Amino acid sequence: MSIHGTAGSKFFSGAGLGHRGPVQAMPVVAMVLVVLLLGVFLWLLHRSEREEETLTLIKDILWVEQNLHFQLTSDEDKLEQLAETLGREDSDSARFAAMVRYVVSTNPAIQRVVRLDAQGRPLLSEPPVEDDPSQDDAFGPSPRADAFLIAQSSGRRAYSAPYRLEGTDSAFEIVIPVFKGQEFAGALAGVLSIDAMLTHHVPWWFAQRYQLEVVDPYGAVLGAKSRIDVPEPRRSHTVAFDPPGHGLMLVATLHQTGGNVGRNILVAAIFALTASALWSLWAVRRHIDRRIRAEEALRAEHAFRKAMEDSLTVGMRARDLEGRIIYVNPAFCRMVGWSAEELVGSGPVMPYWLPEDREHTEEVFRAVLAGNAPPNGFELQFRRSNGERFDALIYEAPLIDARGRHTGWMGSVLDITERKRAEELARRQQERLQHTARLITMGEMASTLAHELNQPLSAIASYCTGCLNRLRAGSIQPDELATALDKLSAQARRAGQIIRRIHDFVRKSEPNVAPCSLVGVVEDCVALMEADARQLGVRLVLESDGAIPAVAGDRILLQQVVTNLMRNGIEAMAGSRPEERVLSMSVHAGDGAVITRIRDRGCGISPENAEKLFSPFFTTKTEGMGMGLNICRSIIEHHQGRLWFEPAPEEAAQDAGAGGTAFVFSLPADGNARGAVGS
Repeated sequence: MSIHGTAGSKFFSGAGLGHRGPVQAMPVVAMVLVVLLLGVFLWLLHRSEREEETLTLIKDILWVEQNLHFQLTSDEDKLEQLAETLGREDSDSARFAAMVRYVVSTNPAIQRVVRLDAQGRPLLSEPPVEDDPSQDDAFGPSPRADAFLIAQSSGRRAYSAPYRLEGTDSAFEIVIPVFKGQEFAGALAGVLSIDAMLTHHVPWWFAQRYQLEVVDPYGAVLGAKSRIDVPEPRRSHTVAFDPPGHGLMLVATLHQTGGNVGRNILVAAIFALTASALWSLWAVRRHIDRRIRAEEALRAEHAFRKAMEDSLTVGMRARDLEGRIIYVNPAFCRMVGWSAEELVGSGPVMPYWLPEDREHTEEVFRAVLAGNAPPNGFELQFRRSNGERFDALIYEAPLIDARGRHTGWMGSVLDITERKRAEELARRQQERLQHTARLITMGEMASTLAHELNQPLSAIASYCTGCLNRLRAGSIQPDELATALDKLSAQARRAGQIIRRIHDFVRKSEPNVAPCSLVGVVEDCVALMEADARQLGVRLVLESDGAIPAVAGDRILLQQVVTNLMRNGIEAMAGSRPEERVLSMSVHAGDGAVITRIRDRGCGISPENAEKLFSPFFTTKTEGMGMGLNICRSIIEHHQGRLWFEPAPEEAAQDAGAGGTAFVFSLPADGNARGAVGS
């Protein structure tokens, strides 16, 4: 119902969007137009402000240029008055010096006044100076000399080119000719500091908004008012500084602009509100689009999941936190024989539980609801609606919803009835194969065992014959008879032990898992194989540690493994020299396991046979079946152990004069065994 309802809502919402599309677009278009118009208005306003600032800058620098020109003209007039005073016939030197000091002290731009003779040599300087930079002609004619020549030839004042003073200051000079009557009598030079001129004649309000600089034709700054870093790009205006001329320019750069804070805040608020409205419309539209896409994806995903669940052969069953069934897939319904309508909503007891196994099933059910389900799954037996029983392997996992909450349990149910039947059949066939292998082994040992049994039986017959002869002759004493009977009994026990070992080895019985000593198992196998070894001239050597822990296993099956490995080792040394025919067996404990090693000094195993050594039906013997090592490995692995082989170490091979192979198997100690054969 929810899926169909969602589809219907999507259909109608989509239709509404189709008819109302232009209406919904109107607010967006209107807001975009508002933003565009506001942007144009701000651009025009900004352009107008920049033009106004540029005009103000031009007016201000022209005003400053006029002010500097006025001050410079005032300084020129004062210097001309001094020159006229100096040209009079009745001029007094002391009075002239006092006038010069007064002019210098009352005009900050005039740094110094120098009197020059008719040849341009300085006669008097006020204030005095030791090193006159204007006279430095190391790089050409001095600036004062050029101005002096111009004043002398023209009879009018002349301006010198600028030159550097001490530090960063620069200066230029006004040279005024001095005439006594009609005769040229020298000149009066006034040294004007550019920095002092800007400092005292440029008002503070101009320096607050602009940076004023005097630059030469090459762009070098000769003086500046308000030396601060001006951000790029620079907004400046340049006018000629004439007089003094010589390519000097006044450059005013704007470094402080005023702004309408209220207007900027209002504009920012309008832009913010417009952007917020646009973002809201875009977010709503995006939400609608996402919802439509999510509904489409949900329907597609639901159809895909439904098809996938319908095709599964694994039963899926979901339960809530109280254990009630909330979902089953078709595979589970086919497995138990009840429909989904009959199963959904049912709680414990479930209809597919076995009545006689209800207590165990409820215990497992409570463990699952408590979150203690085995991670590797667990097995239970269920029944179908027709009463047929089947074995099920169940895996339980938490059921988490979209918000991350634990809402129940999802179980995967597998029908393993056929698998268990196949495993049981394989187990029985393996037992038959092992029993057959033992019978074959005993068949191969039959002649040797017959010879071994012949010795105690012959001894028993001899003792019986001797005793009967002595009894009939009446010449035997009771003590002699007791001694003979004791020896006869010992030989009978020996024969009985041999027969009992053979009987235990070949009899077919169910696996009997119990703690057993591997040392005892190897000792029994040594006693069983001693006759074969003696017949082939092989010496058996057994080594073991003092305290060997027991292992959990079937004693007869482990004897079969050791006997098979010993027999292979004895046969492998058939071509070795008699003194090298030694079969070494060792049992020791290490790392929670008991390790048994059986090493021969035979021909060894070639690399091409090593990979196929444990494969079924592979053998290097002319009459072998190729199942011995495969059965041995199966028995050891069923005991949770491992069987492998190792080439003889080179040091051991050099000491013993022969190579060989060591077959090694390890079994977990009794405390570490995890379910041996038959458990």
